[in-house]
Amino acid sequence: MVRQLGWMGAEFAHFPRHTRENIEHLVLLEGFENFAAAQARGKGVLFLTGHMSAWEVAPFAQALFGYPLHFLVRAIDNTRVDDLITRYRCLSGNSPIEKNQSARAVLKVLAAGGTVGVLADHNTLLAEGVFVDFFGIPACTSAGLARFALHANAAVVPGFLNWDSAQRKYRLRFEPAIELARTGDDAADVRENTQRFTRVIENYVRRYPDQWLWLHRRWKTRPPGEPPIYRD
Repeated sequence: MVRQLGWMGAEFAHFPRHTRENIEHLVLLEGFENFAAAQARGKGVLFLTGHMSAWEVAPFAQALFGYPLHFLVRAIDNTRVDDLITRYRCLSGNSPIEKNQSARAVLKVLAAGGTVGVLADHNTLLAEGVFVDFFGIPACTSAGLARFALHANAAVVPGFLNWDSAQRKYRLRFEPAIELARTGDDAADVRENTQRFTRVIENYVRRYPDQWLWLHRRWKTRPPGEPPIYRD
């Protein structure tokens, strides 16, 4: 995992070298028919992903393959670093959406048939999330993705990057869109769909456990009354 994290820093530094003509030397695109089918619905696509491998490479490569997207981001406190990182992220044609002011912007992009990338594998605050099972432990998970999908009727397409040591390249794989639960009970539907999204992420982590960001304290927020998992 530490090696993967170091590789991502190196890959990120090399973003200016990559173009539409040479991106295939770094990234193999698989399952694109799944993304194309979701896009053809015309309701927008929510790109479900997580902190796997060199995760910054995934949206960057997707844009160079001809399918730019918007991505949710929280500004870095150091403005110079934030400006540099944002500029590199956008070199291939992607656009940022400030995470704390995202609802209206995301819905606007989806209404226009666009794509929004969401990293959905990090801990969130109790007021912003719902508890779903992740590796057998309740994990507070952002409910935003499910709410966006249900409100806009957008397709949720899993897309994950992993390193293929045999090919010496990254693989960016799109899976079929996740079928959404729609029972009419908004709270139940948000929780069930968030669980479905989280289950997809868990399956990828199980397949590539050395490539997920285990440093993150994923189970930090606990259900009311439960003791903390982490010592501090």
